[in-house]
Amino acid sequence: MGQKKDLTGSEKSKIVRYLAEGCSSLKIAKLLKRDHRTIKRFIQNSQQGRKKRVEKPRRKITAHELRKVKRAAAKMPLATSLAIFQSCNITGVPKSTRCAILRDMAKVRKAERRTPLNKTHKLKRQDWAKKYLKTDFSKVLWTDEMRVSLDGPDGWARGWIGKGQRAPVRLRRQQGGGGVLVWAGIIKDELVGPFRVEDGVKLNSQSYCQFLEDTFFKQWYRKKSASFKKNMIFMQDDAPSHASKYYTAWLARKGIKEEKLMTWPPCSPDLNPIENLWSIIKCEIYKEGKQYTSLNSVWEAVVAAARNVDGEQIKTLTESMDGRLLSVLAKKGGYIGR
Repeated sequence: MGQKKDLTGSEKSKIVRYLAEGCSSLKIAKLLKRDHRTIKRFIQNSQQGRKKRVEKPRRKITAHELRKVKRAAAKMPLATSLAIFQSCNITGVPKSTRCAILRDMAKVRKAERRTPLNKTHKLKRQDWAKKYLKTDFSKVLWTDEMRVSLDGPDGWARGWIGKGQRAPVRLRRQQGGGGVLVWAGIIKDELVGPFRVEDGVKLNSQSYCQFLEDTFFKQWYRKKSASFKKNMIFMQDDAPSHASKYYTAWLARKGIKEEKLMTWPPCSPDLNPIENLWSIIKCEIYKEGKQYTSLNSVWEAVVAAARNVDGEQIKTLTESMDGRLLSVLAKKGGYIGR
């Protein structure tokens, strides 16, 4: 009867059953044909059980230390709780306590993304604001493109889950599973579009002209009166396909030129009110971390969400332009948020 290293799961179960029946360790060793020392070692280890955790006394935080933590949290955005407390020379505080203290005075947030603004950009933004300060923005058509993916932003797939319930499975696909490019515009209290760019089409000067001809001009612009067309101002950002000579000449042949075509400062998505419309639509189509299985399904969701945006919401966005221009001037061309 040789000594073996480990007991199998079935052997351990038999040992427990034999012990319950009143068998000795020696008898169990003979029944299982195992070394007596192996059986005794298993029984001894089982009887010892797990050691109880000794609770260490928690460190108390004084009012003076709390004020130091609050100042440090304000000076160190996006820092960890450990880094904040270490900067205050406060040690011996467990993570759970640090987070509980910080929750009363701060929030966990992601850093905001924005385009970089240099001195030239700021000067051009100020010049733009001065130029259009007396403009009637109810006559401006604000346009832009947006790409929507099947998966949406990863950071939005969060929410409360009941105790004992498992989190739903979320698919992981390269580049969000692919996406759809959408074009739309807003003017006064009206939504123009949205229109879908054909899958696989890269928008250069020629393809962008053809896209606008088939969608914006044929389906919306041609139905407007001559007086409306005469007073409308067309706004677009400074994307390469918008700034080319070919595209500018094509627009001029359509009657959109000179004062009817708004100049746009570089790196200024915060000045375009349609960016807020994109946020409204994305919040709707990706609520509760929703994902899509096909490009057609995500496009249908965009159309449905756009239909739910009423005229008052659009009017609020277009009427915000006077305030945006004043904010640009007050901040000397700096970023104003959305």
